[in-house]
Amino acid sequence: MMKYCLALSRWIVGAVFIFSGFVKGIDPWGFQYKITDYLHAFGWDSLAWAAMPASFLLPFAEFIIGVGLLFSVLPRMASLLALLFMAYFTPLTLYLAIKNPVTDCGCFGDALIITNWQTFYKNVVLIVLAIVLFVFRKKLTPLFPAKIGQAGAALFTFAYVVLVFWSYRHEPIIDFRPYKVGVNIPEAMKIPEGAPTDLYSHSFFYKNLTTNEVKQFTETDYPWQDTLNWKFESMGEPILVSKGYTPPIHDFFIQMEDGTDVKDFFFDDPKFTFILVAYNLEKSSAKKQQQINELANKAKNAGMNFICLTSSTGTTLENFKQQHHPPYDFLFGDEITLKTIIRSNPGLLLTQKGTILAKWHYNDIPEIEAVQKKYTFQLTE
Repeated sequence: MMKYCLALSRWIVGAVFIFSGFVKGIDPWGFQYKITDYLHAFGWDSLAWAAMPASFLLPFAEFIIGVGLLFSVLPRMASLLALLFMAYFTPLTLYLAIKNPVTDCGCFGDALIITNWQTFYKNVVLIVLAIVLFVFRKKLTPLFPAKIGQAGAALFTFAYVVLVFWSYRHEPIIDFRPYKVGVNIPEAMKIPEGAPTDLYSHSFFYKNLTTNEVKQFTETDYPWQDTLNWKFESMGEPILVSKGYTPPIHDFFIQMEDGTDVKDFFFDDPKFTFILVAYNLEKSSAKKQQQINELANKAKNAGMNFICLTSSTGTTLENFKQQHHPPYDFLFGDEITLKTIIRSNPGLLLTQKGTILAKWHYNDIPEIEAVQKKYTFQLTE
């Protein structure tokens, strides 16, 4: 019985650690954003410099622990590290569940979004299994012959490092976000007919005209008809009772300087539209700016739209225009949404009627001829 219990614990803990490390590792910029959110929530903004190193090291540690358990490479050491890992993160996730400073823990990146309470319950199961592995670590026997296990671990780790490096220099090798290629944004923003909506409870404060006592009432018992004894004072803050349906994309907009949302124009326009996404122009890489400017001019000559979506305004925007002389218009979006759409700053999208046809990191800005060939554009003379 113990043999099967150990084997099950080993496979579950190892697989979860590998999966968790992999899905965060191939999206280092996304995990860096999540770590930055945590640091800000805890008031540790001075440690923001550590977010990017941590976005590499934490997933790598998880992946290596999982590989060590499953491929029998120092399995006893791996069991100790798994226990230490869970001994730290289990109480941390309990705190997050209670205080809720960040709504999504980011444990599985964008591949699997779970609530803070679900994360805590998951960690409770994992720490129990990790304790079993540690207590009976001397009974952990190799699952494979030594050379096969070492070769498999080396191959998996090498592939992991290559994919992480690729995803850092380009877009994530697997896109788990709602803005992946092929998604039609307006369709992803729709709420299905009959879908549940958010349900709130409301409270009312009335003052007793005889005693001057202010009392709180609910929607079912507030004395709105008894004007001789009670006077309305105020309403309490609505309390969310149950969460309704949230579409995959619910926070996308394209605004002009005056706040007018013009996303429907691009959703309805049959022309192809390049959208350069630069969530912060001060932090935006200028390495390929000349190439981007040339692409914008050629795209316009081809009868296509070319715009830039940013959250930067005012002096930052004006300084960018004076320095780089971009031949395209700037429109505005939410910074968090722009970070979600594409990980590079800047990054480029090709869309048509709201459908995302392609995405490029700034290291991969395409030539107009290659885009024309793939999407059958005709460049006007």
